[in-house]
Amino acid sequence: MKNKMILKLASVFLSCSVLLCACAGKADNTEIASENTETAIAAEDISSVDLSKGASSLFEPADGWCNGSMFNVTWRKDNCTFENGKMQLIIDKDSAGGTVPYSGGEYRSKEFYGYGRYEVRMKAIKNDGVVSSFFTYTGPSDNNPWDEIDIEILGKDTTKVQFNYFTDSKGNHEYLHDLGFDASEDFHTYAFEWHKDKIVWFVDGEEVYTASENIPVTPGKIMMNAWCGIGVDSWLKAFDDSKMPLAAEYESISFVPFDE
Repeated sequence: MKNKMILKLASVFLSCSVLLCACAGKADNTEIASENTETAIAAEDISSVDLSKGASSLFEPADGWCNGSMFNVTWRKDNCTFENGKMQLIIDKDSAGGTVPYSGGEYRSKEFYGYGRYEVRMKAIKNDGVVSSFFTYTGPSDNNPWDEIDIEILGKDTTKVQFNYFTDSKGNHEYLHDLGFDASEDFHTYAFEWHKDKIVWFVDGEEVYTASENIPVTPGKIMMNAWCGIGVDSWLKAFDDSKMPLAAEYESISFVPFDE
């Protein structure tokens, strides 16, 4: 980044999330780098936003559509709730009559953010067939290439966390980290640092994994969601819908921009 702004901590205490999966698309890297520079400035707008008592105007719930493919939920704004100083992202039967049988919760920032440290305190869902997540995303729906950086906890085994990323729709960078605890039993802190030349993931402040090949460059939205899958039993196991509603909980997030 070319800006000389003083880095400012952007702490977001919330309950929130997001996603809009899509495909590829080409973009000039010079233009993308310029967008990433502007992103750090935008990050000051999100500083010190307290969502412990409700939603923020800087975020919005997904509502009324389905991502299709492996996502067996329609996003409903009513599946994003705020109680007891936390946000709940809920998976349940879809009573609104969508094209798929279940509903899910997703919360996203309205603005785009680039290089920096992204952090969340969350408690995942323990249930076969579901994902609880925190990530950055942009794609063709934003007139961008598909760039994404993921922290995903699979409900089939909440003693592990999966890290992944996509650059211009190219993924297959999954890494499964053994947590040494059950992520569904209590809140823990998960983070990643997005640099020009690498992504570094952390759990409870400890560095646990680094990727350094074909790193994303396009600023994305900060997102969280909870969903159940279909057609991906080898990854998630078949969805067990006997215990709904299911809820992933979020205590806080923070974003610190990097001057790169």
